[in-house]
Amino acid sequence: MLAPTWEEHATFLANAEEPQLHCVLTEICQKEAVDLQSKAFIVIGRDTRPSSKELSQSVIDGVSALGGQYQDYGLVTTPQLHYMVRCHNTHGTYGTPTVEGYYQKLSKAFLELTMQAAPQRDGRGGLKIDCANGIGALKLKEMEPHLSETLAIHLANDGREGKLNHMCGADFVKVHQKPPVGLQMNPGERCCSLDGDADRIVYYYVDSVGHFHLLDGDKIATLISTFLKELLIKAGQTLSFAVIQTAYANGSSTGYLEQTMKVPVHCAKTGVKHLHHKAQEFDIGIYFEANGHGTVLFSKAAEDKIRYQAKEERDVQKREAAKMLENTIDLINQVGVLVHC
Repeated sequence: MLAPTWEEHATFLANAEEPQLHCVLTEICQKEAVDLQSKAFIVIGRDTRPSSKELSQSVIDGVSALGGQYQDYGLVTTPQLHYMVRCHNTHGTYGTPTVEGYYQKLSKAFLELTMQAAPQRDGRGGLKIDCANGIGALKLKEMEPHLSETLAIHLANDGREGKLNHMCGADFVKVHQKPPVGLQMNPGERCCSLDGDADRIVYYYVDSVGHFHLLDGDKIATLISTFLKELLIKAGQTLSFAVIQTAYANGSSTGYLEQTMKVPVHCAKTGVKHLHHKAQEFDIGIYFEANGHGTVLFSKAAEDKIRYQAKEERDVQKREAAKMLENTIDLINQVGVLVHC
């Protein structure tokens, strides 16, 4: 999510020969008026790839050499690392900057939201998760006790045997339009796939005659839009609301959102950074690439209105809808990927 000017700096720095490094850093600091007296604090994490530990140590060495401070969280998913950064930058108001704090915040919101929602036809059915033989398996095992009363999690491709993203993972399922190797599916079961660092997610199921159905990023965005719009109407909230897509989005999803759901759709350049920045222009901005990479953003003003109504609204139905919106805000990792839909 670097600003364009800093992308240029990063490219220049990456291409600099070692003897030039000091001069390049000095030039960047001068151009951006960096206060060299301010203490830098760096949040560091890594995944399960063999190269990750060595690369992580190189970052630590670099930060230490320049006199910066750091906290190494070790093995974490990419969304968890983003969460830690947000917590530190907001001095803890967004959440507790620990892995346990991450689990507690999201699971609490999930449990409260499912208690408010109508019962599922299959009762408290489970969710089969293809972890792409990546970091997601380790972290879901840690999070499972927080959700066990409401959601039964069944992990596949947990890294004990298979290779990272080999014939599994979100991208494999999206490209090949079929289940991953290592995950057994029965009709009607809810299944999903993460990618190796757990910042993409796609859902799928097979019907009674064995046909495979994929809920990719376009469909996830449509479902979330439907859910949020219904709650906003029930709560009586008039907040600006939009779905952000790229030119590669499924045209049918765009048509359905605009014509049936009456939800504004805006097109941005390809790439999460462009989608993210466009989504920030609205009270509620939803974006998902087809590969399952995306999230929902709530502006500070929208969040304040929703939280106030959830606490102070006298109309019972409006207050309940606002409370569901509040739990949705806390469930969604606005700096990473959704854990569960």
